[in-house]
Amino acid sequence: MESTMSTAFDNLIDKLQGWVSAVIENIPNLILAILVMTASYFVARYTRKLILKLVESRVPQKSIATIIAKISAVVVVVAGLFLALGIMNLSKMLTSLLAGAGVAGLAVGLALQGTLSNTFAGVVISFRKRIQLGNWVETNGYSGEVIDVNLKEFVLKEADNNIVVIPNKMILENPLKNYSLTTRMRVFLECGVGYESDLEEVKRLTKEVIANTFDQVEDSDDVEFYYTEFGDSSINYLCRFWIDAESMLEKLNAKTKAIIEIKKAYDKAGINIPFPIRTLEFNNKLAFDDAVMENQFSNN
Repeated sequence: MESTMSTAFDNLIDKLQGWVSAVIENIPNLILAILVMTASYFVARYTRKLILKLVESRVPQKSIATIIAKISAVVVVVAGLFLALGIMNLSKMLTSLLAGAGVAGLAVGLALQGTLSNTFAGVVISFRKRIQLGNWVETNGYSGEVIDVNLKEFVLKEADNNIVVIPNKMILENPLKNYSLTTRMRVFLECGVGYESDLEEVKRLTKEVIANTFDQVEDSDDVEFYYTEFGDSSINYLCRFWIDAESMLEKLNAKTKAIIEIKKAYDKAGINIPFPIRTLEFNNKLAFDDAVMENQFSNN
């Protein structure tokens, strides 16, 4: 019994001595690994500030810039951790960490597929120069001013002051019309005049009124005018012209002004803008034969 205890004690001592020897031998590597981790921490802080400054100069959304800067800092720290483990000759632990990170990343990606897709879409949208805060856009059946783009959603404010929240991935996957990219817009105006009107005079007067109302229209020849159909109560036409505008509000104001001035000119010239009417015609063909009427009453 005593020999067994003595052997076990000797083995324990040998094990402890081996550990102490290993620690002593790896002290330089340990110190170097600690220095690497410390350096990676400070490099990560500097990288975060630098990336934040660079991204903020291109992306107006602070939330997007912050998340990109944090991801950059995390990448630097993880790289320092892997380097420190390599210095400590812990390659097996490094392999296990990489395998575990891969499995965990796959699980998280599957569980948060929708959230991650919106996050990456938000980052992509933020770097698009053709989509900026304050732009008036139309997408996914909604039209309004872009007031926010974050990691989850694309926020519009419609003309009636309602807020529309759209997932980022829907913005990235669907067409988007941006009215603020150009400084000129085309106004479309549809109307109808009575059948008794002089169509040549209507065309001339309409183009003249538009040219005199808007400074951007230099001459009446710049106004396009087309008769489109013989309507039920009127002969309809389409008139279109260009204005200097960057928002739908300016376009609506221009269309309103054009309608007012055209109505004034038509009233002064005696040109009728008819509303839908129905004409009932009564003539002798509708008269009844007296003899037929008497027979019908007598039979009854």
